[in-house]
Amino acid sequence: MPRKQIHVMAGALQDDQGRVLVTRRPDQAHQGGLWEFPGGKLEPGETPEQGLARELDEELGIRVYTSRPLIRVHHDYGDRHILLDVHRIGAHAGVPQGREGQPLAWLHPDAMDPTRFPAADRPIITALRLPQLLLITGPDPRDPATLLARLEQAIRGGVRLVQLRAHEIDDAAYRDLAARAYALCTANGARLLLNRDPAGIVGCPRHGLHLSARRLASLSERPGAPDELVGASCHDATDLTRAAALGLDYALLSPVKPTATHPEAHPLGWPRFAALIDPIPLPVYALGGLAPTDLSDAIRHGAQGIAAIRGLWPD
Repeated sequence: MPRKQIHVMAGALQDDQGRVLVTRRPDQAHQGGLWEFPGGKLEPGETPEQGLARELDEELGIRVYTSRPLIRVHHDYGDRHILLDVHRIGAHAGVPQGREGQPLAWLHPDAMDPTRFPAADRPIITALRLPQLLLITGPDPRDPATLLARLEQAIRGGVRLVQLRAHEIDDAAYRDLAARAYALCTANGARLLLNRDPAGIVGCPRHGLHLSARRLASLSERPGAPDELVGASCHDATDLTRAAALGLDYALLSPVKPTATHPEAHPLGWPRFAALIDPIPLPVYALGGLAPTDLSDAIRHGAQGIAAIRGLWPD
């Protein structure tokens, strides 16, 4: 007997304090008693936007005027396959109420306990915690003062997630640079990911790790501490599937466009990018020849946002 496949629309409605609205499922329902993001099944003939607006009107009594994609999560519960199609809610009217008697709560994404949500909802929490821009540091790590000055400028310009890429220097110099970059990021509300063999940076202060595609392929389990962000560079479906199987928090997929650093690489283009990330239950950043002007295209094609060196690194 074929399994049911259900397309579910869900909304991430955020208040001016950065909290997101969640609702509790009825005890007798599938995944009963757990918290979830409000929404419901897409009806035949509806667009995702129409279905989301109808569901949030019926469930919460609000009128949604604008929304944009956040993440699509495919999840197999055994008896059913769920496609959870999540949008961030923009312009809307009305005060949310539990029109079906369901309890409501406003939670900051960092305060959400993933174990209190259905498994399909957990990547949504990660997506809500991650920013839209991921900066990969540029030249030159052999000139730490200039690099850190540029990094501070980028953070003051709005960057909140930084990957420290410095393959040109040895482990000792990298650890020293990472310590200084960590202090700078922490003081300014940004998070630092270290792109280095974990064995060479034991004890180095960080908010997470970034893995190369080669290192990703060599691992049999997720590295790092449970509370760290861990992501990886990916170039194809095999890499993305590996990142998901290891339980990583995010991935980068490249190159989307032609790049000066890898002119021999064949760019994916946006349609291919979207097709590759659709079955992957992770937030995925688009990388390769991108700048902030590409952000809306990235979001429209299912990306968490963009990652870039030249596009985000101050001159």
